[in-house]
Amino acid sequence: MSFLWAIIAGLIIGLLAKLVIPGRQPIPLWLTTILGIVGGVVGNALATAFGVGDTSGIDWIRHIFQIAVAALLIALVTPLWSRRRA
Repeated sequence: MSFLWAIIAGLIIGLLAKLVIPGRQPIPLWLTTILGIVGGVVGNALATAFGVGDTSGIDWIRHIFQIAVAALLIALVTPLWSRRRA
């Protein structure tokens, strides 16, 4: 069941990351989901390293880390994907 939650969270994080990046990112939904999953895992690790992984209430800082890492990954992968398709 945790695998399914990772996919759902990765999809949401990836789509939010695409909203943060200006312009169009012509990458497929499956790649957005994978980059969102990786961003979520790395963002959790960063939040834990900075001591804000578990706070009382909603962990806003952890979510910002997750979305920021996913946005960075999408920004790096999009030109590579576009070049591959051309």
